[in-house]
Amino acid sequence: LVFADEDSPAFMAGAFEVLSALWLDEEKVRHAFQSGKGVAWHDHSACLFRGTERFFRPGYNANLIDSWLPALEGVVEKLERGAEVADVGCGHGASTVLMAQAFPNSRFVGLDYHAASIERARKAAEEAGVGANTRFEVAAAKTYPGTYDLVAFFDCLHDMGDPEGAAAHVRGSLKPDGTWMIVEPFAHDHLAANLNPVGRVYYAASTFVCTPASLSQ
Repeated sequence: LVFADEDSPAFMAGAFEVLSALWLDEEKVRHAFQSGKGVAWHDHSACLFRGTERFFRPGYNANLIDSWLPALEGVVEKLERGAEVADVGCGHGASTVLMAQAFPNSRFVGLDYHAASIERARKAAEEAGVGANTRFEVAAAKTYPGTYDLVAFFDCLHDMGDPEGAAAHVRGSLKPDGTWMIVEPFAHDHLAANLNPVGRVYYAASTFVCTPASLSQ
């Protein structure tokens, strides 16, 4: 289940592809420590983009439609009737495609500043047969166009150099009764509580990927 079944909630092989990126990009990160300028997401090895999607997708498969969306008051009903949805920081589009499959009456746009990820997301939508109600566009979190019933940020807000600016833009892009959905990796606020295997992985990812990405912006 952990290494062989990509549909299992316990699938972890994607994490090892992320680790490959950390090794390949060590020199870039070392220079970032010296300069303080960071390393932009798009400057990393492509295995980071693949690994990130493979790491998070099992959690989306297990929880997004059955648990997370129903936890938001009135959102599922809107999606069933037909809603406008923006998936910001969509990467390869795993979360966008899942929602589009579950709610064919709604219209979804996946947004990401990383053009290569958007190209992959478009292929994923085509392969999944959701092209009729899904599109993907290159756009930044602080400047994307449109107004929406639901704006979703899946595991991306912590990578943004100006999260407050992104939040302000979300507020302006929501319809009067719209909802902002934020999903982030869970971690404790204090070091001692994070000294466990998951916490160690998070600190490594934050040091090599997340914090340098924020600094680069």
